[in-house]
Formats: sequence, structure tokens, C-alpha cells
Amino acid sequence: MITPSFSIGIEEEYLLVDLETRGLATDPPQELFDACADKLGDLVAHEFMRSQIEINTRVAKSVPEATEMLAELRSAVIEIAAKFEMAPIAASTHPFSSWMDQDFTDQDRYVTIAEDLQEVVRRLLICGMHVHVGIDDDELRIDLMNQVTYFLPHLLALSTSSPFWQGRNTGLKSYRVSVWDEMPRTGVPGAFESYTEYSRHVEALVDAKIIEDGTKIWWDIRPSARYPTLEVRIADICTDIRDAVSIAALYQCLLRMLWRLKTNNQRWRQYASMLITENRWRAQRYGLDEGLVDFGKGRIVPCSDLIEELIDLVSEDAEALGCTKEIENLRQIETRGTSAHQQVKCYDDALKAGKSEEDALKAIVDHLIHKTSDI
Repeated sequence: MITPSFSIGIEEEYLLVDLETRGLATDPPQELFDACADKLGDLVAHEFMRSQIEINTRVAKSVPEATEMLAELRSAVIEIAAKFEMAPIAASTHPFSSWMDQDFTDQDRYVTIAEDLQEVVRRLLICGMHVHVGIDDDELRIDLMNQVTYFLPHLLALSTSSPFWQGRNTGLKSYRVSVWDEMPRTGVPGAFESYTEYSRHVEALVDAKIIEDGTKIWWDIRPSARYPTLEVRIADICTDIRDAVSIAALYQCLLRMLWRLKTNNQRWRQYASMLITENRWRAQRYGLDEGLVDFGKGRIVPCSDLIEELIDLVSEDAEALGCTKEIENLRQIETRGTSAHQQVKCYDDALKAGKSEEDALKAIVDHLIHKTSDI
């Protein structure tokens, strides 16, 4: 069996905030995007909302290489945005700005999506992180997708950064998922027997003129319609760049681990989407706080134990891929909490210090600006 490349690429979406008001920059000037494009070329782009900007690393051979590119991209956007009295924040929702005050980007693809999805997509004031891993063989890509789906809730729990929505603590660690799930063709994909079967399903929607191509299938994980990669999309964007690359490394290592099992005629047990979705909800609601169900053991296991199991499970793969440091950083995420935990703490601390709710929400934005730029 030919060894896959396991190359890696990372996409991040940022919200642009006005440094004076701490609210979203509802209509950033085109000059900001032009300046980013002059410096970064096609590695930067508009996103659906005008107040968003997206960056994409080039294909990297390793996580350390991707980390270096990601740091350069973040730094460039931060530097250029500052010239326009703005700053990017790597958070999946803004603490208080309302989606009703936003407008979408006037580009053909986004105009079509807005017309098709109406109010559902107008609420899409959310950001995520997508990770591509190179799996050249079509059939292997589908086989690994079927198996790695089990770990999607784990990736979400480690990445949560969206506890607030329109000025309220939602009680969820990832409210982004709630907003995203209003969209069609989202959530945990079903299992496919082969790449041919997957392609038939996509073609059925294309032939019915529901979608133009596979780029409008927005599952938590999907075979990329543009590249020979398996793209995971479930994660919130991580405010701390070290957390981002640790989660990317975990995904890459999990795929290598599953491939390694396959070379020994073994495989990870597949569970029904209903069960995976239940763990997905737990990750969305509690993040790392209340554990996930280990379906092999038939009980809820604390996330601290699950993280240790994951680190042990992929240790051989992390060493082979050169990302042991990033995998071991998963313990730090569990110890200090995700961005969602830190945002809630920042808000609560501000209120205890006598600040108003409005100022406490602005304090979260200040925290996010600082942590996003800590590169």
C-alpha cells in the first residue's frame, strides 16, 4: 500500500473589529483587502460576511511548516488591519455585535448563497478553522472519513471559542455549531461504501440542480471538491495559534493512525451517526467540562482521560510526522481551558470588578485581540 502524503493545509476565518468601539467593522474598506492581497496574494480572501477575512496556508509537508505559514499570515492581517484602526479576532462568534447589523460580501458565490438560503445564511456571523490533509487515493479518503468521524466531537471539544452570541452567555461552549446547523447539508456525514457511492450522492444533487458542485456540501468532514484532501470542518477557530496547530496535528495523526491500522488489516469500529451526533452535542454544550461517551466502554469518560488516550494512541504517528510537541500541547488546552473558557472567565472577572455588562463584553474583545496576536 502506497503511503499517503499526509500533507497539511489550514484555513482560518477571522472577524474584523473596530478598535474604537470593539464592535464588528460592518463595512471594512476594500483597500484593507487589497493591501492584504498585495502582501499575501491568493492566501487571503473575503468571506461571506463583510466583517470577515479568510486566510489559507499553502500546502505544507508538516505541522511545523504549516505553523510557520499560519503565523506569517496572522501577523500580516494584524499589521495591515491596524493601519485601518481595526484588528482581527480569532473567535467563532463576536461577544456582542448583532448579525442583523451585518451584510454579506457582494461576490457572485455569496449573492447566490444569500438568495438561496435567505434568513438562515444572514445569521451566519460565525468563523471556523478547516484542516486539509492530503490523501491521494479516492477510496482510502472515503474509508478514512468513515472511521475518523468518531473523533469529530473530540476535535470540537478542544477548539471551542463561541460561548457568547449577541451579548449573551449562551451556556454553550460552541454556539457557532447551533448557527451552522441551520444550514442545509451540514452535520455528521453518513458512511459510504466507496468513493463511487459518495460521488453518486453528490451527482444526484447536482443533476437536480440543487447544488453546482461538492463545495456546497458543508458536512463536519468531507472529501474536498477541489483538492485530493480530506477536509475537517467541525472545529471552532482557536484564538491561541498554538491550540490551532495542536488540533490540526491531532487530526493529521488520527488519519495516519487509521491508515496504519489498515496496513495491518485492522480498522476503527464505526458507530452510527446518531451516537456520534450525541457526543457532538456534548462537545458543543460542555466543551471539555463534562466528558464524552466512550461507546466501547458504554459510559461517559472525562475529557482529561480521553486526551491522554488520544496522545497515547497517536504517539507513534506524531513522532513519524514530526509533531510530538504539538500533540503534547493538548494537555495544556485541557489544563487551562479553551478560548470559550477564557472568554467566560474574562467576562465574569470584569463583572466582579464592578464593570458594566457592556464593558465586560468589550473586555472579552480586548482579550481576544491580545490572544490572537500572541504569535
